[in-house]
Amino acid sequence: MLRKKMSNRTTVTEFLLLAFSDVRELQILHFVVFLMIYLAVLLGSLLIITAIAFDHHLHTPMYFFLVNLSILDLGSISVTIPKPMANSLMNTRVISYSGCVAQVFLFMFLGSADLGILTVMAYDRYVAICQPLHYERVMNRRACVQMAASAWISGILYSALHTGNTFVISFCGGNRVDQFFCDIPQLLKLACSDSHLSESGVIAFSACLVLSCFVFIIMSYVQIFKTVLRIPSEQGRHKAFSTCFPHITVVSLFIFSGIFAYLKPTSSSTSCLDLMVDVFYSVVPPMMNPIIYSMRDKEIKASLRNLIGQRLFMINKMSIFLL
Repeated sequence: MLRKKMSNRTTVTEFLLLAFSDVRELQILHFVVFLMIYLAVLLGSLLIITAIAFDHHLHTPMYFFLVNLSILDLGSISVTIPKPMANSLMNTRVISYSGCVAQVFLFMFLGSADLGILTVMAYDRYVAICQPLHYERVMNRRACVQMAASAWISGILYSALHTGNTFVISFCGGNRVDQFFCDIPQLLKLACSDSHLSESGVIAFSACLVLSCFVFIIMSYVQIFKTVLRIPSEQGRHKAFSTCFPHITVVSLFIFSGIFAYLKPTSSSTSCLDLMVDVFYSVVPPMMNPIIYSMRDKEIKASLRNLIGQRLFMINKMSIFLL
């Protein structure tokens, strides 16, 4: 049963997630595609984390924050992808109430911490380019740890507030979630009309928080661009821009995909376009971040080449020894 009666009140015990297809062959195809995406993100994130961990030249604030970003991306896609994969494989749509609560909490926590780390990374680039003489003093080890910890702790507090306000409400609009994972806007559609208002304050707070981070990042890069344009040599300008380009790309992908997903016009029925947009904002940013940094960051590329070369050399040496 999906609901049970308690004291003449209906309590939702399970939710039904949106299925990608009712055709069994397409369900298997969705499982395979999501599995490939998940493994690609897993491999890309772990390669970046390993490359930074083993290369002492990359033990700098920028790459310390990049490790945090990679961990958050890996966690984010691990929250959204495995459940629809399992549902497609087992031909079901059910997620338990507690599972839905956990999914909402983790998704909001990882997403807000991700935004916090991206904001801190913008500040790191600002200090490195605009105040290079003070960089080592301002971005020391203790300050970096404190800023990263603040992003993680703020994410936990923000997510707890959001999750608590969402699930304290009563769901009287059924238990069908028009999303392939538990997402707050879709859950609010199932809320009773009077309870729906309890979330409006938190939504306004969320909008202010995201806007504040976005404005801070924009202001940081305005100052960065002003400083870079005053560099006399073209090579110096190119080097400064090259250290910022991956971060700008990741921030743009993260923010604009979220804005497009949450501000798109709502419709009574979920279309294929809506589903594609939802997949895009929840799956594509964590999938693209390792690719962007591994392709656009020269030091990461060099470290990855050395790491892979060393492993291949060890494998060849071991195979020759065994022969």
